[in-house]
Amino acid sequence: MKAEFFKYQGTGNDFVIFNNMNGQIPALTVKQVNRLCDRKFGIGADGLMLLSKKEGYDFEMIYYNADGNESSMCGNGGRCLVKFAYHQGIHREEYKFIAIDGEHDAEIDTNGIVSLKMKDVDHVEQGADHAVLNTGSPHYIKFSSNVKDTDVVGIGRAIRYSNTYGAEGINVNFVETIDNDTIYVRTYERGVEDETLSCGTGVTAAALVSAHNDNGFNQVEVETPGGHLSVEFDKLDDNHFENIWLCGPAEFVFKGEVEL
Repeated sequence: MKAEFFKYQGTGNDFVIFNNMNGQIPALTVKQVNRLCDRKFGIGADGLMLLSKKEGYDFEMIYYNADGNESSMCGNGGRCLVKFAYHQGIHREEYKFIAIDGEHDAEIDTNGIVSLKMKDVDHVEQGADHAVLNTGSPHYIKFSSNVKDTDVVGIGRAIRYSNTYGAEGINVNFVETIDNDTIYVRTYERGVEDETLSCGTGVTAAALVSAHNDNGFNQVEVETPGGHLSVEFDKLDDNHFENIWLCGPAEFVFKGEVEL
């Protein structure tokens, strides 16, 4: 069957999206998703999403990594899916949807910026030069003084496939402090198995462990190779963060038709 697809991107993190609110898209195989996301033989994307119907919510987010496997939460994907839902006629002052890691709220401001509420964080594992935490997906945060010259793919792959994290692996983020309120982040993403221009859950994780206030409200500005994001949150202590919002652009790129 032929199906209409849409391409969206959030700070260079790009996604193939299908509207499945009527349930017309057949179950996708790992091979199909991988082919659709392939940048040489398919449409090309970091991931694929279905906008699906779910009782009690505005929609359900079904997300697949570029390797074809259904994945954990994707922050930029969630923001793109909210903008896609709006463009498909689902207009709300505040959205409520369900994803693999639970419920999410989202808003679109008058400038088109999408703010997505992320899951609370209740544990951070601190190492000598890194931190590990889960913001809907597991992230390894490695602090560096020269991220632009870092071998993100080589070092990131070694950590992702290390015995410590086993077959499940982990996303690896390299973080540099620019000033008191701004950080620079590059990410190696599992499932893509390469550096992506931006990673929403990774940016969120990096911002939380870079918080400059001992407690209370924080806002961290984040520069990535793909653009600018900001993360707002309440820090209760070094292990507990609530009311976390990932904010940034989400843009339509193009649409087309593909044989499934």
